[in-house]
Amino acid sequence: MSEITSAQDSGFALDAEEIEQISRAAWYYYNDGLTQNQIADMLGVSRIKVSPLLEKGRQTGLIELRINSPHEGSLGLQEELVSAFGLTDARVVPTAEGLAAPPRIGRASASLLTQALAPNDLLAIGWGEAVSTTLRYMAPVFPQSNVSLVSLTGGVSAYIGNTGLYGPQGFAHLIPTPLRVSSPDLAEMLRVEPYVRNVLDMALTARTALIGVGSVARSATLVRYGYCTASEIELFTRRGAVGDILGYFYDRDGQILDLDLHRHVVAVTPDGLRQIPSVIGAAAGPEKVEAILGLLRGKLANVLVTDEPTARDLLRRI
Repeated sequence: MSEITSAQDSGFALDAEEIEQISRAAWYYYNDGLTQNQIADMLGVSRIKVSPLLEKGRQTGLIELRINSPHEGSLGLQEELVSAFGLTDARVVPTAEGLAAPPRIGRASASLLTQALAPNDLLAIGWGEAVSTTLRYMAPVFPQSNVSLVSLTGGVSAYIGNTGLYGPQGFAHLIPTPLRVSSPDLAEMLRVEPYVRNVLDMALTARTALIGVGSVARSATLVRYGYCTASEIELFTRRGAVGDILGYFYDRDGQILDLDLHRHVVAVTPDGLRQIPSVIGAAAGPEKVEAILGLLRGKLANVLVTDEPTARDLLRRI
């Protein structure tokens, strides 16, 4: 990444002395790496004048930022996604021929979370392979920073068992039930069981949550794990479903559908999920685009981790 200067006609009135002073300050700061104290000494001005000089250079167009990086396109897409969907943040993994998307999405999510989580923090986790992959990359972080996990749904222990996070060391607080149970009555009884209730309530105290985004493809994770049949997925699709979070299916606008399935789910509700300040949705691939669009339109997540082709597709469909 580098900063360059150019004397553009920006329409702002800068006299020749100011242009020279700003240009020198920019050169010393960005090319020579001098501190603002050093620049002040060289220009013969006070230190507090250097920062306003640089800011004036940026505002007038005298200083332009250019990123000489293969990641430039992704950074631009991140900003477009944030602006288009009102997100608080986004990460776009650059295209890389021959590399599978899921591990790269997992690494990007892990990197984002490592920056976002503070020592002794609590991370709420949803259900799915994006979450599982991310946790594998983060496994060493949790004991080092004393970060704990809490599940947003039942069924999580089945796929994080190989991460080493669920065991006697006690980093994970998981709902000890399946994601979906056989009847609404049983689901209600489980939700009010003290241990389950405590975990559900604890999840709502997290500052950050990581969730996967389910598609309505016949190969959806819910189908592969036996929580839905392919026939149910087709029925939900005919009723307008484009995706699911935490076992709740929603339409293209992110509105939760009225499905009997939802009364069988043991999980934090979508309204409860919205109470968590930072909800990170991690997903990529052409089969996920409609589901991600619904997720973002419905404000079911406010941070997105995806890849470059998916980001471009999302922005084309606004």
